[in-house]
Order: sequence, then C-alpha cells, then structure tokens
Amino acid sequence: MTPLSVLDLSAVAEGSTAGEALRNSIELAVHAERCGYRRYWMAEHHNMAGIASAATAVALAHAAEATSTIRIGAGGIMLPNHAPLVIAEQFGTLAALHPGRIDLGVGRAPGSDQVTARALRRTLAGDVDDFPQDVLELMAYFEPSQPGQLVRATPGDGLRVPVWILGSSLYGAQLAAALGLPYAFASHFAPNAMMQALDIYRTRFRPSQHLDKPYAMLGLSVIAADTDAEAARLATSQQQAFARLRAGRPGKLPPPVDDIEAVITPMERAQVDHALSCAVVGGPETVRAGLQAFAARTGADELMVTAQIFDHSARLRSFEIAAEAAKLDALKAAA
Repeated sequence: MTPLSVLDLSAVAEGSTAGEALRNSIELAVHAERCGYRRYWMAEHHNMAGIASAATAVALAHAAEATSTIRIGAGGIMLPNHAPLVIAEQFGTLAALHPGRIDLGVGRAPGSDQVTARALRRTLAGDVDDFPQDVLELMAYFEPSQPGQLVRATPGDGLRVPVWILGSSLYGAQLAAALGLPYAFASHFAPNAMMQALDIYRTRFRPSQHLDKPYAMLGLSVIAADTDAEAARLATSQQQAFARLRAGRPGKLPPPVDDIEAVITPMERAQVDHALSCAVVGGPETVRAGLQAFAARTGADELMVTAQIFDHSARLRSFEIAAEAAKLDALKAAA
C-alpha cells in the first residue's frame, strides 16, 4: 500500500480555543507516529479563526519534541510571505534539534487575503513571480557555505533540509520538475488539475542532487469511522466549513449535523462536492477500498491524509482506521 502521512490544519472547533487546537495537534502527532504514518505536516494560514498553525515553525517545534521517529514538516510555508533567510533559520533550527526528521514544503500562494499579506510583509514588494528565485535562495542556505559567503543561515548552513514544492495548479508541477524536487499536490481541496499536474511533473522531471526520479505526494481528505453512516455525519463539519469559506465567511470548525442539506444551499453543496471530489468517507472497508482506488488511479508515491473532524477523539480514531486499512491492504498484497 502507498505510504500515508498526515496533514494537520490544527482546526479550532466552535466552542474551543487555539490553545486547545494546538494541544490536540501535538496529541495527533504522537498518535500518527504510533499508527505508523511517515510524516506529520502543518500548514501556514493567517487571519483565520479556525486554523491555529499560523506560526508554523513554532507549532512544529512542539510536535517534533513530543515525537521521536516520524518526520515533521510544513505543508507548507508560503514563501512570498517571508525572506528565505528567515525560513532557512527557522527550519535549520528544527533540523539542528531533530536531525534527519525535518521536511520543508513551500508554496507561492499567500495563505491569506491581500490585507493580511500586507500586514505580514509591510509591503507587497515580494512577488509570487519571484518564487523560483526565492526557492533557490532558500535551498542555497541549506548547503555548506562557501569561503567569502557574506550571509549564512545559522542554524541551517550545511543541514540540507529536504525542500518540497507544493501546488494546486500546473505551476508548481513545472517548477518541481525543473528543479528535481519532490512535489506535493493539494488534491484534498483543489482536484481540478491533479492528473495534468502529475503528468507534467513526471514527464518533465530532471534528476538532481536532491532526487533521481519523480516523487509525488497527493493530499487526500479521509473521514473514517466505525460505520459509513457515522463517517458521513462526521464529514458534515468539513462540508460546512468549506461552504462558509467559499462564501467568504471562514470561521471555526462547526459541529456535525444530521442533515447537511438543511444548513447549506444546493449551490454550496455542488461547490463543496466538487472541491472534495477526491475525499474518502466511510467505515474501514470503504476507506480501504477508497485509498486503494485513489492510489491506483494517480500512481501517487505517498498520500497525505487530512481530516477536518469536530470531535478530537473521533479525529484520532479516523486516522487510526485509515492507518489500519493501509496496513491490511499491504498485508493482502504481500500474501
């Protein structure tokens, strides 16, 4: 079975706080390690009441400290928001404290609106068109410094933290292929260009010192429970959250409802169903079949599972079921 990893949005549930969400995230990282997931990543989002991982490197430091073997990383850091040197120092610090366990996924989206982007940068002079050069600058800071080099990342210098290119369009696929880097596609919320992006990445890939052949990881929303019916009910929290986000009303993660049609309009439902068209929702057998089918259709080298579930214990159980389904499928394949 295709290896599984975790993308944690550190969702703040209605009636809860960011502190509780972050403590739940640490517990999820420990749980993911115990269940056999390969990586635990968090994402950078700003000015969103429902996501607590804005200070991504800080949150990841706590996740890394609480675990011992699972890889810890960002999925991702929105590089136009930052000077590459700052990110190199942050993730160099993580890598110095936790050698061989840190990943750095970078994207060119702002992860926020224009007003928030200005508050982050004080100026919008940082252009997404500079993204390729910013990536190269960032990666250079992780290489051993050269004699006479005026600016070094300390920590970071020589640590060669693995850099991933993230994307939800064809741009990231082209850049990852050109630079010979691993590629992660956001199919968990933007599936439109998934297959075309994968084709571009694989056919145009140039081997590099970082990677000798293409390596593609795909995001996948997986909502698992002991029964299909319970999983479908848990999934209504995510459906409501997406509908509100698309309507310009982002907020905290709402509790599940018995009838999703009663709380979102038919147009919103159509938008949500499209955005979540790659999602796998169901009991153990449904999840096993869904994971297997998605991996077979895409040829993904790795799947990054995310789950927007209101109740924390149900979320832990969902990741446990997904891991068990993957292990069962691997055993059947080996038999």
